[in-house]
Formats: sequence, structure tokens, C-alpha cells
Amino acid sequence: MTEVLMNQELETAIRKLLAYCQRNDWAGYEPYDVLNSKLFESPILDRKLPRLVFTQLLKRSPINIRPLLGVPKTQNPKALGLFLSAFVKLSETSMGSQDALADLMIGRLIALRSESKYWSWGYNFPWQTRTVLVPRWHPNLVCTAFAADALVDLYEKRGDSRYLDMAVSAAEFMLNELYWAEGKRAGFGYPLPQVRNQVHNANFLGAALFCRVYRHSGDERFLAPAMRVARYSASQQHSDGGWAYGEASTQQWIDNFHTGFNLSALRTIGKYAETNEFEECVRRGFEFYRKYFFLENGSVRYFHNRTYPLDTHCVAQSIITLTDLLDLDSGNLQLAQSVWRWAMDHMWDEHGYFYYRILRTCKIRTSYMRWTQAWMFLALCRLLHASEQNGSPLQEKSLAAVGVQA
Repeated sequence: MTEVLMNQELETAIRKLLAYCQRNDWAGYEPYDVLNSKLFESPILDRKLPRLVFTQLLKRSPINIRPLLGVPKTQNPKALGLFLSAFVKLSETSMGSQDALADLMIGRLIALRSESKYWSWGYNFPWQTRTVLVPRWHPNLVCTAFAADALVDLYEKRGDSRYLDMAVSAAEFMLNELYWAEGKRAGFGYPLPQVRNQVHNANFLGAALFCRVYRHSGDERFLAPAMRVARYSASQQHSDGGWAYGEASTQQWIDNFHTGFNLSALRTIGKYAETNEFEECVRRGFEFYRKYFFLENGSVRYFHNRTYPLDTHCVAQSIITLTDLLDLDSGNLQLAQSVWRWAMDHMWDEHGYFYYRILRTCKIRTSYMRWTQAWMFLALCRLLHASEQNGSPLQEKSLAAVGVQA
């Protein structure tokens, strides 16, 4: 496939996916949104065990029964942030200015702001974890970090201080209400301020935002906490380069997209804090990432030690991480293009959206606006930009030649 043809197909996929998201008004279902059903207003179901059971049942079901349960399609602030970042990146490609769509996303983010003195955001559904119930719209680090990162992206493009001011306020929320330090340990409360189990991707995402805000605002309050948190979670990297999701006994898995978050965030920290301190950590982590998550046929694993499920969120983050770290391996762009081609062949619906997952025995064709569509839209925009900037065609050769695992 020639470079020109590949980029044309990539543009076509971007336009079709964009049209699908616009038709649905940027709203959709979520893997964890069953608690938006009014059924859970019943005292019988409004308890921890039913919440957990129904959440897992719907997430794993190959048939989407949310309409039968009265679960509405809703807009998700994190998805809006991903779309905003995508439009900023897309404007740097041959597809041209996306100012109107970027402005639309800003308006939606303003409308969905959490009730707080800070600019902050939470999920559009109640979320039952193994330990706590996170209320709908309750501001948390991950939603706020992605929304605020998108605002910094827009600030870097337009130079409008309004967007930086909003991002600074979001960082103040994280600093004043979520950041904590005890001895050698430091982190951010997640998913609620009082929960202090270390979640490494949340730590890195928060630290990366702090560094970006520090670099643009010159506000020294953010730099030292960012470095303290990043150093702690970097110190928890395994000798082979991987990270467990978190430190709790129930958080010991290693997965694709959270590992990708770690690597991309560490690279951001290094760039905006102007330090090479974490480069060895990134290098070892990326070697682990390439070795364990990519398969020879172009698909990517969710977990590092088993093939299924094959999940579109992992596809998206794999493309993003590979393009973030192009300097670490000359084969990264080719591999990212191959992952995209696999997704088009196996996860794409001609109605213009991506499926959720492939299991060993079936395919879950449910469309999730944040989990799949927003992430894939950002990934495709990033891939188009990288392909145009680097001019590397997708060559017809085995992925084994660029160091991926069969």
C-alpha cells in the first residue's frame, strides 16, 4: 500500500467516524453505565452487590440490553476532552482547520463541569468499584486530567489564556483536593479524594498535567508535587519494565492501555519539566510494551499474559503510544499503521463506528462513545498526523520483522 493511498483510507475512516459521532450528538453508552437505569433507584438493587453484578453482566454481554433497561445515551466529559484533543491534532494535518468543532467541544465541557469552585469533571454515570460508589458527575482525577490536557492542547494552538486559566484551575483542584504525600509515598486520591490506594496511571496523568501547567503558567506550586508523584510511581516499575495497575491486592494486573498511559505521561513529564530523569524508565517500559502487547497479525492484547479480550480501547492507545514514542524505534509508525489496518478489518462497522471487543468465542459489537469511538478518533487523527509528518508507508512484511510477539 502506498503512502498516499494509506493516508486517503485513513482520512476516509476519520470522516466516517466523525459523521457517526455527530449523528449521535457525541452521546452514547458506556461499559459501566448500567447504574444510569432507574431500576437502581429500587432499594432491592441499590446495593453494592447488585451494582457490581449488573455492571459486569452488561459489560460482558454480546447483546446490548441497555435500551431495555432504560439506560440513556449520554455525553461523557472525558470523551469530549478526547475529541477536543483530536480536533487540535487534526487541524495540523491535510484535513485542515477544525475550529468550529473544537469550539463545540469547549461549550460541551463548560456545560458538563462538575459543581465545584474549580474547573473539574466526573463521569456521566455512578460507578461502583470493589470498595466505593463514585457518584455521577463527582469530579475525579482521570476525567479532569483528560479534559484539562485538551484545554492545554488548544491553548498551545491558539494562545488564548482562557483555556490555560481553566487548565490551571483543574490542576489546582488536583493539588488542593487530591494530592497527598506521606514519607516516601505520594500520589493522588482516586477515584475519590479519600481513596489512597496508589493507581500509577492516575499518578502519572496528574503529574503530566502539572508539568504542562507549570511550563505555560510559570506557577512553581505544581512542579515539586509532580516530580514527587512521578518519582514514586516510576520507582514501582517492575524489573522487566511493566507496572501493575495499582498497589492494592486487587490491582495487580498489567494491561495495555494503562501501561500506554504511563509511558505517554512520562514522556510528557520529561518534555515539560525539561528533564531526562525518566527516560530509562520509558525505555524499559516501552520494551516491555512492545514485547508483550503486540501480536504478529496486527492485533494487540488487553493483558500482557493472555490474548483475549481484544479490545478497541487497547487498539487506540497502542497507536497513540507508538506515535508518542516514534524516536525509540524506527518501526513504530509501521507497527501503528498495521494495528490500524487490523482494527479496520476486524473491529470496524460500515455504519461508521468501531466494535467494543473480540472474545475467544464471540464479538461484542456494542458501540461505546468514550471507550471506543472517542479513543479511536483521537488515535486515527494522531496516526494521520504522524504518517504525514514522517512519510513512512505501510510496507507489506511480517510484523515479526519489527520485533512483535507471535
